[in-house]
Amino acid sequence: MNKSYSYIGISFIILIFGIWAVPKIVGSVNQQELATIGPVPAFEFTNQRGETITNANYQGKVYVVDFFFTTCPTICPVMSRNMVKLQDEFFGNPNFGVASFSIDPTYDTPEVLQTYAENYGITNPNWHLMTGDKLAIHKLANNGFNLYVNEGDTAAGGFEHSGFFALIDQDGNIRSRIDEYGNPIVYYNGTDLEQIQLLKDDIKQLLDQ
Repeated sequence: MNKSYSYIGISFIILIFGIWAVPKIVGSVNQQELATIGPVPAFEFTNQRGETITNANYQGKVYVVDFFFTTCPTICPVMSRNMVKLQDEFFGNPNFGVASFSIDPTYDTPEVLQTYAENYGITNPNWHLMTGDKLAIHKLANNGFNLYVNEGDTAAGGFEHSGFFALIDQDGNIRSRIDEYGNPIVYYNGTDLEQIQLLKDDIKQLLDQ
């Protein structure tokens, strides 16, 4: 009789331990060590509300960077909709933000950017759509982030640019996943839903640190 009780007791302990342990295992499946690429260069531009925004506005926050323009006829709408998915995923979290830099700042005034924000449902107060000196923004993209942008008459909409997102941690460093060979992937494809899911996982990981 005592032996039967002991079996029941052991089974109960195993069951309880299993229930407690499963969420921990599931929660760690998508986590991996993130590479540190380097610091984000200093910047200072004007957002959609006419406010001056610098690196200091993102201090202590995890945020995502992209380069776009409001009249882009190709990948920008997809990028913006996917960025809104990130906004909605972390809705209400004051430690998450987005920095979107217009590569056509001559057209993309604060007023134009504000209309764009309203059209796409951009509501996060830490999502700044920025405009300013064109050369400074292009230099930030090409030299600061190594994210290609260029102006050209043959390009759709007059500008060429990559569709990548950059992930920035609370200390202002660019972070990324590592590939199977141990090399940093550096950026996330902002037009690919699988990449957006990976980005969500990595944002969560940094926010939890």
